[in-house]
Amino acid sequence: MQASVSSLYTPYPPHTILRSNSNIRFCGLRREALGFQSISQFRNGESRRIGIVSTKPRSGKLTVFSASAADNGSRGATSFDYDLVIIGAGVGGHGAALHAVEKGLKTAIIEGDVMGGTCVNRGCVPSKALLAVSGRMRELQDEHHMKALGLQVAAAGYDRQAVADHANNLASKIRGNLTNSLKAIGVDILTGFGTIVGPQKVKYGKVGFTENVVTAKDIIIATGSVPFVPKGIEIDGKTVITSDHALKLEFVPDWIAIVGSGYIGLEFSDVYTALGSEVTFIEAMDQLMPGFDPEIGKLAQRVLINPRKIDYYTGVFATKITPATDGKPVTIELIDAKTKEPKDTLEVDAALIATGRAPFTKGLGLNNINVETQRGFVPCDDRMRVIDADGNLVPHVYCIGDANGKLMLAHTASAQGISVVEQLTGKDYVLNHLSIPAACFTHPEISMVGLTEPQAREKAEKEGFEISIAKTSFKANTKALAENEGEGLAKLIYRPDTGEILGVHILGMHAADLIHEASNAIALGTRVQDIKFAVHAHPTLSEVLDELYKSAKVNLHVSKSVSEPVSV
Repeated sequence: MQASVSSLYTPYPPHTILRSNSNIRFCGLRREALGFQSISQFRNGESRRIGIVSTKPRSGKLTVFSASAADNGSRGATSFDYDLVIIGAGVGGHGAALHAVEKGLKTAIIEGDVMGGTCVNRGCVPSKALLAVSGRMRELQDEHHMKALGLQVAAAGYDRQAVADHANNLASKIRGNLTNSLKAIGVDILTGFGTIVGPQKVKYGKVGFTENVVTAKDIIIATGSVPFVPKGIEIDGKTVITSDHALKLEFVPDWIAIVGSGYIGLEFSDVYTALGSEVTFIEAMDQLMPGFDPEIGKLAQRVLINPRKIDYYTGVFATKITPATDGKPVTIELIDAKTKEPKDTLEVDAALIATGRAPFTKGLGLNNINVETQRGFVPCDDRMRVIDADGNLVPHVYCIGDANGKLMLAHTASAQGISVVEQLTGKDYVLNHLSIPAACFTHPEISMVGLTEPQAREKAEKEGFEISIAKTSFKANTKALAENEGEGLAKLIYRPDTGEILGVHILGMHAADLIHEASNAIALGTRVQDIKFAVHAHPTLSEVLDELYKSAKVNLHVSKSVSEPVSV
């Protein structure tokens, strides 16, 4: 399942965010910042990078950043076992390790569970296998759709175990690929649970076995997250389950309640309804899909909820959920989210808890470096540097991915890991989180990047500028019509005075693939009036965005440069 943006996210206090150098370009892409030159020192026949210089034209000022020793991982700092040790081998840790070796750092990665973490084993990867099945089932079951294409299909069916095996086999294959990719480049894979025992020192090992201690110039925490289960909910792994259990697809219930209507809940509703289940959403907020742009959420409800065997409760809490036992169904007690008065009691075949994810940070030894978590998250600044209980930076310790709570997505973790390695090797690189796309792999898909319309309007009012909205429909796209998939909308939020792209939201066929053009535009600071000249192949779905950019109206007579993307 797409790693979800958890409702547990809490912004860190302003004093924990450090001021960055004004000469640095913030960018969400994997490339080096411009205007930097490395400095090397030769000692005992070895070349050692000792710093990097940034020069500002005409100012004559120099800014020097320190960097770690590097030589393609063939030799590390003489006083440490490794240049870099990464605790956690999920997508974030894997991405950081690959980039570290590329930059010449001797690297080790500690994995206490299985290679690939949540994404590969209990998230993004197996969920996409299930969604691939649900997409095909949904298409084959749509008699009107098939008839419109001139096709006649007999009643579609499925083999539950074969579907489950498809998801499990995919996870196994990707897990093996990740392991082999690290071994191939010489990353040491250390098995066991990692704990920081002091400055630049980590112990690891399995329960009941001898523990080992290694030293590292720098440490990255990348321990990810686990499903968040609210109080009062009893998980039995069979009839009351989390996404971890649901991905095994051990049975398909006739009626399942899904608590939470975010990414995870919405994707599983797509799977279960395609396989024949009836679904009831239980949402604490006043509307379904509260994290989506409201206009996109409204359309999604019309397309993804209303036509299917789905009903819902909004503005309610599930205060108690009891698993099915002795032939009795799962019982769910609901109360009003505002008044806390009893609302209803449901009896269903199963309940899936999709209320977001919680950071997995216990047992890391954070107390040994004077770090206190905030609702479980490891506090860190915009460069992923860990902050201690006194508000000071902890030297040589970084935290990436779900464990820091900045943006709980698998690809965010990888990007953050890469940004840390860039810093360790002399490039002051700050990731622009507003340029990171997100996607929900329903049928049709939903994707987004940047601000929602309410967020953009709030920002505009605070900073004193206007925003404009442009929209285009998939019903005007030749490729979408050829596929008989004209249901969809693309929405652009931008500044008419500068052409700055503030946000893009898409619901429609292959929306998850289309969003990256907008994501890269935000990362690079590309303006609407420039990107509208980009050429898109015809006939393709990419022309949805082409039309979107061309429909935007920018006041070209106003000469203002687009502000640099900012880190959040």
